[in-house]
Amino acid sequence: MALEMRETCERCEVSLTADGPASICSYECTFCADCTEAMAANCPNCGGELVARPRRKAA
Repeated sequence: MALEMRETCERCEVSLTADGPASICSYECTFCADCTEAMAANCPNCGGELVARPRRKAA
């Protein structure tokens, strides 16, 4: 099962690219680097840890 590579930050709605930096929690909530830092790497939806999302090559 592949990760859902969401295209926008769930907090500030900035566009995210598949090969750019982003963070996810175990439920695949997705945030940009700035929002991840502002939230101290804690997901506001589930309280889980935000970790670096794997990158994919741009198609």
